[in-house]
Amino acid sequence: MGTNYLTAGPVSQKLISQLIKKMGSKTNSGGHSIFFGQVRADEIDGKKVKAIEYSAYEELVNAEAEMIKRTILSEFSDVKSIDIIHSTGVVKAGEISLLVFVSAGHRHQAMQACSETVELIKDNLPVWKKEIFEDDSFKWK
Repeated sequence: MGTNYLTAGPVSQKLISQLIKKMGSKTNSGGHSIFFGQVRADEIDGKKVKAIEYSAYEELVNAEAEMIKRTILSEFSDVKSIDIIHSTGVVKAGEISLLVFVSAGHRHQAMQACSETVELIKDNLPVWKKEIFEDDSFKWK
């Protein structure tokens, strides 16, 4: 295992750039699909969300992310690699809290696999969200 799927704070532009640069070395991949999950400034019960604080059980996140990757690789024979990065800590509205990057031989499988990976993350990754409102009150989601 050894891979860490969590990053403190928002997913940085530097991290995104590193993954895109790494993509160039994947000469067996012709299609790449990237999903960015961004914190929205939703209005809930008349209050606007200014940030989300994410907490996670790191050991279980790593194990579950590995299982998600194995599932996707077994369902999509053309997928070559999957990168998953989820934020912990406070991420402000407008910042990126989730990155999924899928490389495949062809675009169709890259896009389908990316979408399925996001759904599995939303359903299974042990990450919890605390929505923080502009008045500093909060609500667990």
